[in-house]
Amino acid sequence: MGEYEPKIEVHFPTSVLAAKGLTVRLECFALGNPVPTITWRKINGNIPKKARLRKSQAVLEIPNIQLEDSGTYECKAENPRGGTAFKGHLQVYTLPQWVRMINDTQMDSGEKLQWECKAMGRPRPTYHWLRNGLPLTSQGRMEIVNGELTIHRVQQTDSGMYQCVAGNKYGSINSNAELKILASAPVFVHNPVRVIATLGKDILLECKPKASPKPRITWKRGDRRIQQSRRIMLLRNNTLRIVNSSRADEGNYVCRAENELGSAEMTAVLWVKEAMRVELSPIRVEVTVGESVVLSCKAAHDTSLDVAFQWFFNQRPINFQQDGNHFEYIQTQSSTVDLMIRSILLKHAGKYGCRAQTSADTVFTESELLVRGPPGPPGVVIVEEITDTTATLSWTRGLDNHSPISTYNIQARSPFSLGWQTVQTDPDPVTGDMESAMAVELNPWVEYEFRVVASNAIGTGDPSAPSRGVRSKEAVPKVAPSNVSGGNGRRHELVISWE
Repeated sequence: MGEYEPKIEVHFPTSVLAAKGLTVRLECFALGNPVPTITWRKINGNIPKKARLRKSQAVLEIPNIQLEDSGTYECKAENPRGGTAFKGHLQVYTLPQWVRMINDTQMDSGEKLQWECKAMGRPRPTYHWLRNGLPLTSQGRMEIVNGELTIHRVQQTDSGMYQCVAGNKYGSINSNAELKILASAPVFVHNPVRVIATLGKDILLECKPKASPKPRITWKRGDRRIQQSRRIMLLRNNTLRIVNSSRADEGNYVCRAENELGSAEMTAVLWVKEAMRVELSPIRVEVTVGESVVLSCKAAHDTSLDVAFQWFFNQRPINFQQDGNHFEYIQTQSSTVDLMIRSILLKHAGKYGCRAQTSADTVFTESELLVRGPPGPPGVVIVEEITDTTATLSWTRGLDNHSPISTYNIQARSPFSLGWQTVQTDPDPVTGDMESAMAVELNPWVEYEFRVVASNAIGTGDPSAPSRGVRSKEAVPKVAPSNVSGGNGRRHELVISWE
């Protein structure tokens, strides 16, 4: 048989429908002489990278197919005698999947309900709504727009199980939620309410009844309805605000809540008391490590009110059980408490606070404790220069802990010493205002480390960290050998010894 142009004998359908996630195989078998070559392309796009060619390129296999793989695919058969092509459209569909679902909702009658359910899928899903299994349509207070359901001024008759159904021609999904509409006459959980305020401060009297629908609120004092003024205001949340309170504001305030199901009243009994004053002494105190001190906190307040005290150290409450070795709480009178700080350490320096609290107000005041003690360790010691017998050292000043540094002691350590030893210095002594000195009378060709210790009137502090190790320079001997002697050698040999 002679040569002839290709002819596609077997091909995929002109329209291929596939579910997302499956593997799709597009076939294109052709006859021809010479044997035709098969090529594939996607019209207006690229063939997915995950696609594979099988059976001498006659089969295009696309695994885990996705929406973006949809489109028109073309297979082309060619040989030297000519070519032919076939096109078919691949459409990927998906079942609806939820993007947003509805949830159980509880609300007061008269409020507005807005629910939205949203699903994705191909073809795009459509929506319909059910209540207690019956279809819903837009009418009266109810509006339905695709996946959105709105009910204006909900009523108890709107309660029930709601269902949003999203579907396309390949399937549907449901989202269910229960709507509960509350309806009750106003009720006050706490009644009456006792309010104690501080003279001159602003007062807030709250009115928070449980009611559905939302009640209308009015305030009375005695038999008269309260009229708003620059001093007395009704806030949006129905709280009554009294500015710059005085004794004349004392009395009974009545909040009345009313809806179509009933009404209720709550009485707020207001007392206005003098502001509490707190004295903490001493305000500033200096002590030495190891000593003890007592801080006294006294509250002047309305005797009809109980007062509670709490001690703080640097803004943190003192734990007397955990820190009982150093802190003791002492109640001396009903309105006075003491804090004893014993066996004081440097870490106890700081701010000590006393908080006094009544049902009317809270007052916080602080005292400062300064602790004198031995100096802290000097900073890093640096060997600036070293010779055969001297080393020039520098350091940074450490904390003086509220007592001036008087002297520095320079110490050295070598493989030939028993631990740290004080060395001679120039100048001698090294006074507290200095931050450098020279160590003298060192031995040549010895590895040394140096450290510095500070002292003040209280005592000697901790040493600095050691310097890096350095070796002193080598030097010629300073003393000639002594007791030189010879003899006792073998024939042709002389033994010489010395010290």
